[in-house]
Amino acid sequence: MAQAFLPVRFSADVSYYQRNLPHWHPDGAALFITWRLFGSLCSSGRGLRKDARSAFLGMDRELDRARMGPVWLKDERVARSVVDALRYGQQQLGLYRLMAFALVANHVHLLIQPNSDLSRITPTVKGFTAREANKILGRTGQPFWQDESFDDWVRNRDELNRTIRYVDRHPVFAGLAQSIEVYPWSSACAQ
Repeated sequence: MAQAFLPVRFSADVSYYQRNLPHWHPDGAALFITWRLFGSLCSSGRGLRKDARSAFLGMDRELDRARMGPVWLKDERVARSVVDALRYGQQQLGLYRLMAFALVANHVHLLIQPNSDLSRITPTVKGFTAREANKILGRTGQPFWQDESFDDWVRNRDELNRTIRYVDRHPVFAGLAQSIEVYPWSSACAQ
């Protein structure tokens, strides 16, 4: 069982790596993660703003419009497979405590309390879901998820609550549901 969320002090151990994006992961911090489908955004960087938060929100709004690229997460079989894998990662593999999640047409938002390094969590879940989704779609061996993911660590209890509300309400923001309780591919659904 995962420990309860505790705000991270700046003296905590922090792992860091960088690919195209920086990835800071303080020990014990909850992580907000966004994965998007391969080819769901143009790679020109068009519309990105100066600071990281504004850049993320701009990217997220663009993804919600789903004007280009695949929307495979609208396929109920694919969505079910991804949700099942997220729950499996928590319940059977013990990689994290799943605090909130939402799947929309071309991306996934997760809020987790990790029990393992994100460098293990991400390839495990993304790799499995990519193989399963590609089997369902009859496109085995093709890229499914964009290689890199966006992640940010939650700094305090207020930010945790704001992030949970953001994730829970995201299908409504994206125009996929009238209320959070009826959207089946979210932790907020009253299933």
